[in-house]
Amino acid sequence: MSLIKIVRTRMELRSVVSEWRAAGTAVALTPTMGALHEGHLSLVRLARSLADRSVVSLFVNPTQFGPNEDFEAYPRNELQDAELLEGAGCDLLYAPAAEEIYPPGFSTSIEVSGVSKPMEGAKRPTHFAGVATIVSKLLIQCQADFATFGEKDYQQLQLIRRLVRDLDIPTTVVGGPIVRDEDGLALSSRNAYLTENERSVAPALYRTLRSAAEALGQGATVSAVESRSIHELRTAGFDVVDYFDVRNPEDLQPLGPGRITGPARIIAAAQIGRTRLLDNVAV
Repeated sequence: MSLIKIVRTRMELRSVVSEWRAAGTAVALTPTMGALHEGHLSLVRLARSLADRSVVSLFVNPTQFGPNEDFEAYPRNELQDAELLEGAGCDLLYAPAAEEIYPPGFSTSIEVSGVSKPMEGAKRPTHFAGVATIVSKLLIQCQADFATFGEKDYQQLQLIRRLVRDLDIPTTVVGGPIVRDEDGLALSSRNAYLTENERSVAPALYRTLRSAAEALGQGATVSAVESRSIHELRTAGFDVVDYFDVRNPEDLQPLGPGRITGPARIIAAAQIGRTRLLDNVAV
């Protein structure tokens, strides 16, 4: 039986956080959709390094899933997640029902222009409005001093930073580095969908990203690197490459077609079987 405290309403959450704040305690929030792995737990540990108390939210957010996506199939195991969080030093788990987040009559959606439009935004047009809305609600409900998000979802991280800045939300957003398996595959809850053969192919995404970053650093053009990398992923066994883009690391504007002259981020999404993998590397 887990000893971690679990609350399910925003009033219970605020009551606990208010007690902490009255004692002069700093609070950090790590939003998740559950199905926790070492990547999530690294963000919890990062949160504990930033603040005295750690809150983790667990909510599979329906508004960030598009039609025919995996909302119903998304892995859920609250008991296992709670046990992992206890081991990582989390102080409080906030696990609301859908009705708590989206009560009857809920009609508000938040859209962040610019950074939300390319890549994932182009592939999944409603996704980032769902992300922006749920993250706004969680930050307001928890009123945390810090919030930790993983760099694996790099476009999401930049969107949340812009959201917090534009809306004057008094929370410092901190990105945590990507956690990888020994063969380089970025940890993701959706990795559980991979078959044995697909799992053997999946690390090619990171290898291709590293190779592309090295080529750019040696003076290769953006257009050549992007084209070659997409071909390499298809040859390796990926069924679809949604994008393999060299972008400005701050505003996510495209860089190219020539050589880069400053920092860049290579961001990619590719599908193998029914599993869609996201990854990125800095240049």
